[in-house]
Amino acid sequence: MALAGAVCAAALAALTAVPAQAHQRPQWDVQDTGVFDVRFRGLAAVSRHTAWVAGTGGTVLRTTDGGDTWRDVSPPGAGELEFRDIEAFDARRAVILAIGEGEASRIYRTDDGGATWTESFRNTDARAFYDCLTFFDRRHGLAMSDPVDGKFRILSTGDGGRSWKVLPDTGMPAAQQGEAGFAASGQCLVSAGPSDVWLATGGAARARVLHSADRGRTWTATDAPVPAGDPARGVFALAFRDRAHGLAVGGDYRPGQASPRAAARSSDAGRSWRPADRPPPAYRSGVAWLPHSRSAALAVGPTGTDLTTDGGRTWRTVDTGSYDTVDCTPDLGCWAAGEQGRVARLER
Repeated sequence: MALAGAVCAAALAALTAVPAQAHQRPQWDVQDTGVFDVRFRGLAAVSRHTAWVAGTGGTVLRTTDGGDTWRDVSPPGAGELEFRDIEAFDARRAVILAIGEGEASRIYRTDDGGATWTESFRNTDARAFYDCLTFFDRRHGLAMSDPVDGKFRILSTGDGGRSWKVLPDTGMPAAQQGEAGFAASGQCLVSAGPSDVWLATGGAARARVLHSADRGRTWTATDAPVPAGDPARGVFALAFRDRAHGLAVGGDYRPGQASPRAAARSSDAGRSWRPADRPPPAYRSGVAWLPHSRSAALAVGPTGTDLTTDGGRTWRTVDTGSYDTVDCTPDLGCWAAGEQGRVARLER
């Protein structure tokens, strides 16, 4: 264990060190997924070797050899669905979320690496539109919908996604006019530890982050200092390395629109947020802490990847490729995914 820890520490130091020359920067190693007409906004990194991606056209891919080969494990008959989030427990067990109004919002689970899938939830309320999933452990998880009757709707599972129930909304604050979640990266609902969960919002006068410390039963809402006041602006992704320290990224997703103040940070479980002193230069839709680090994280978006080594105070661009989502694993496996079947693994 000591040797493994030393190897991880050395690799992390090399990854986050300020580069002396451009070619020494962290780089994405783009994988050949074999598909070019799919946009992967759902990503679940299990390890440096195993990852799942989910996207348009009901497409789900899985690799178990570090991205050398990808297997199409899409659910049969799902070609009309838009998968936007996937949560994987290992190489065989995963849960995916399809988004959309009414019955387009569905949840599937596999226990055999995608050889077979079981539909465990289909939304029957035309007013609901589900955006994101998260799991506290292998059994307990939540899914969130845009507001219904003026409040965000929360689904809960206690059996690993095999069944779901709608939680009472008595502990949910009222939504603002036009407020919603962004199904851009599977990171608008994230958790840390056994009971804490955060929900990111936009589209309203103020961008907000909602926090629950009891697995979604009661919530508090806090304004986030990122662009707001338009349906295209808000917080698009969250990442918490523990129950206290979080990052928020977002902006205006429309191409060519400025996104000042596109990142913020919290050190008190999301009760307050401070804008980045030097934020990413444009809209970012995904964010992830680097493993075994208290201060390093990556943010991704259509115009590039940014790295922070000071806990989100300052960000610098390290890659200009287009990615929608990013996820990292304890063995220093960091993956990103996006448009045109694009999936990559970070190399130091």
